[in-house]
Amino acid sequence: MNKNAEKRYILDVTNTIIDQSIMLSELKTFIAVSQYGTFSGAGARIGLTQSAVSAQMQRLEKELGFALFDRTGRSATLNEAGRDTLVLAGEIMTLYARLSERGAGAAESGMLRVGAIASSQVALLADALARFRDDRPGWRVRVVPGVSLGLLGQVDAGELDLAVIIRPPFALPSELEWRTLVSEPFVLLAPKKLARAARSWRELLRSEPFIRYDRASFGGRLVERFLRRARVTVRDAIELDELQAIVQLVARGMGVALIPNTAGLGKRPANVVALELGDATFHREIGLVLRPRHSRQVVADTLAECIAGAARV
Repeated sequence: MNKNAEKRYILDVTNTIIDQSIMLSELKTFIAVSQYGTFSGAGARIGLTQSAVSAQMQRLEKELGFALFDRTGRSATLNEAGRDTLVLAGEIMTLYARLSERGAGAAESGMLRVGAIASSQVALLADALARFRDDRPGWRVRVVPGVSLGLLGQVDAGELDLAVIIRPPFALPSELEWRTLVSEPFVLLAPKKLARAARSWRELLRSEPFIRYDRASFGGRLVERFLRRARVTVRDAIELDELQAIVQLVARGMGVALIPNTAGLGKRPANVVALELGDATFHREIGLVLRPRHSRQVVADTLAECIAGAARV
């Protein structure tokens, strides 16, 4: 087997294991629904929101190819196929528990699934993962990239153990735990030749093409809210979510941009300057979102502390 074929094989096996892990989580939730009678009741017992339970059950039904519940209004009761599936689900979980019985060694190995926005992977995760591996060499870590909203949903659904995201502009589900890591001020990026004219950031925003931080992202919503509050009308030219790409567009003279001053971007190009916003400065808060303590792996707290330590450096 050549190296490329070997890599593809390993990737296929890894994805299969992850898919099986997700289905086991869905079966566990399915059993909880049968025990506690409702999606909300099951969610309260296993640390998920009602919407997360509902999403897992819809996904399980899609994977199995048949309905498990008779749905009437807001209620859902097991149908005949659901009752038959419940018996098999119990047997599967019993077998899995027997496979997992490895005594004290079970706490020494396993896999953690960690979500991370792009800018945090270099600034926070690299050092944190090195520290974690020194402390827990038997554990594997799978880093799942994504945008904050999607990663938040994956933590809520139990598909990720924790995630590094931008704090959302709305209240988190009460079951989830939030830990602030860093607060990053926004700055106006502009080509150096424009900044030399000593114009204010307001003038630059009004006169130059605007490279916009994607409004669908949490960070982009902060920018939109700032522009409305500052009563500045911009001339939109390009809109995207990747911060490093925004920096490169500014370096090429394509316009100006409002982005967070984050260590994850590394050194700025020599022909780009970052203008502070003075009293108008606003921030993006980066933090960890974790599943409830009673429903997450203990080792997830170890990794969370490593990430927090990297943020303090």
